Order: sequence, then C-alpha cells, then structure tokens
Amino acid sequence: MPIYDRCPASEYEVVDQWDGGIGWLAHPTETGRRMSHAVVGEDGGVWLIDPIDAPGIDEELPALGDVRGVIVCSNYHVRDADVFAARHDVPVYCPPWLPRATSQLDAPIEPETNTVGTSGFELRRCRPFPGWSEAVAYRGFDETLYVPDVLGTSPLFTVGEERLGMYLLCRFVPPRSVFEGLALQRILVGHGHGIFENASAALRTALDGARRRIPAALRSNGWRQIRALTAALGDRN
Repeated sequence: MPIYDRCPASEYEVVDQWDGGIGWLAHPTETGRRMSHAVVGEDGGVWLIDPIDAPGIDEELPALGDVRGVIVCSNYHVRDADVFAARHDVPVYCPPWLPRATSQLDAPIEPETNTVGTSGFELRRCRPFPGWSEAVAYRGFDETLYVPDVLGTSPLFTVGEERLGMYLLCRFVPPRSVFEGLALQRILVGHGHGIFENASAALRTALDGARRRIPAALRSNGWRQIRALTAALGDRN
C-alpha cells in the first residue's frame, strides 16, 4: 500500500460530513490518508481546502453552495488547487510565506490571506522548527480548526490512545502558541478523518503528551514517517 498514491483518482470516499461541509479521501486505500475539504463560508459560498480531484466529486459541491475559492495551507498541499480553480473560475488563496506552494501554482493567487475572503477563516503561520512552515486555518463563528500537517489522525500521526497525533519531528518542540485561545467544535486535518467530539480535549492531549510519547512514536511511526517525508519532498502531496 503506497504512502501517497500518485495515480489519478478513480474513486473517492466522503469521510467527514457536518452541517457546514464535507471532507473526502480521493485515494481511500493510501497510507497517508490525504484529506480534502469543502467548507461553507459566511456568505453561503463554498471554500475548498487543500483539495485532490476525483471523478464525481463536483457532484457533491452544489448541495453545499457555489465555489468561491481554493485555499492552500501547506508547501506540500498544492495538490489539485489549479484544477479546481480553473474548473470553477475562482482564485487560490495561498500565503506568501509558503514559497514552494506559490511557485507551483498557475492559478491567480489572492494576496490577502490573513482573512480569506468570505470563508471566515484566518490563517496563522505555524513554524514548529526551521524549514517547516504551514498555515493553520481557524474561524470563530463555528469554532472550526484546520491543520494541514503538524497534527493528524491517520496512523502515521497517532500512537497509543491518541485521537489526534503530532508529526514526529514536531513532537520535540510542540507549537503550542499557534493554538492558544481557540474555542473548538471540530478539528479538520490534512491527513485523516476530522474530530467532531471533545475537540478541545483531543488538542490538549496531543500537545501535552507530544514529547512524552516520542519513544512510542519512533517505534510505531518512525520509518513510515521517513518514507512519507521523502515522498512529500519529491512531489506534491
């Protein structure tokens, strides 16, 4: 089973579903569990976050609303942002401090990304260590948090009884400050299903136990995360 399946998707599976959006897996069998999200904004429009294309996925979107834009939150999550932007004739929002992502995008990039259009999301820069930078998206009106890479729920991230795990290299110095003061109803992630119950407790457990569980994470996830990092550096994930 591949970490990331680079073949064009032939199917998709809706994994997350709530009143304000959906999350789908374009490659349900891959180990990396790359999630894509369509989230309803403040004005009723739809915002696609780190999306991967799949046959038939556009049939899911009209029930949510008209697509307003695409948001890229990681240097390694360009994915199919250009495809969706061209198909729906919308811009891409990508922070300038994600230079690898912006250099790979062909679609027009909106310069203002602190508050993303009418999505309600604000992007916070997360830099757990030198060389790693991503955008954590949060909006207060429905207390939704999206984390592309630092946190995840796939087996690549979690150890033991964790519902939400941290990328192994980030466990040494957990990026607590970027998550301070957030009220949470749900946590969406770039790798794995979302968390819709006791989200604040799941985040607190992930942060508080990150360093203590490093030995367990090394034993269970170390080799797989090396493979995942190599795959990410070599291509778009």
